[in-house]
Formats: sequence, C-alpha cells, structure tokens
Amino acid sequence: MLIASALILATFAGYTLLCMASPFGTCRKCDGIGAKLTLKRSGKVKRVKPCRRCKGQGKRLRVGRRLHNQSREIHRAGSR
Repeated sequence: MLIASALILATFAGYTLLCMASPFGTCRKCDGIGAKLTLKRSGKVKRVKPCRRCKGQGKRLRVGRRLHNQSREIHRAGSR
C-alpha cells in the first residue's frame, strides 16, 4: 500500500514538472500537423483546412497546465 501511494505521488509530481517545463503538447487530433490532410488525384498530400482542436497551431495546452492556470485565476480573483 505504501509503495503504491508513493508511486502515484511520484507520477503526479513528474506530470506537474512536465506541465511546468513544457506547458504545450502536440495535438492528438492532427498529430501536430495543424491541418486536416487529404490526397490529391496525383497522390500528393494537400492541407485542406486547419485543425479545429488546435486551431492550426499543432500544439495544445496540457490538462495539468490548464488546471494550474485556472487555480491561479481563482486565487487572484479571491485575493483582490
């Protein structure tokens, strides 16, 4: 039981450090390309339209970083 809880805490701490060091991850929908791809008749790849999830950037804000930003905003609004 102690080992399992220590492992969970270590995983949580590692993800927190990852979110602090690199707040953006690649978009899962477009795999970081930033657009929907199709093939032309000639067989070449064509970018059709920007990805709706990442708005064509190819990056998205990680869930942990989003939670951190939201908690900072709540704290800032409550301490005024």
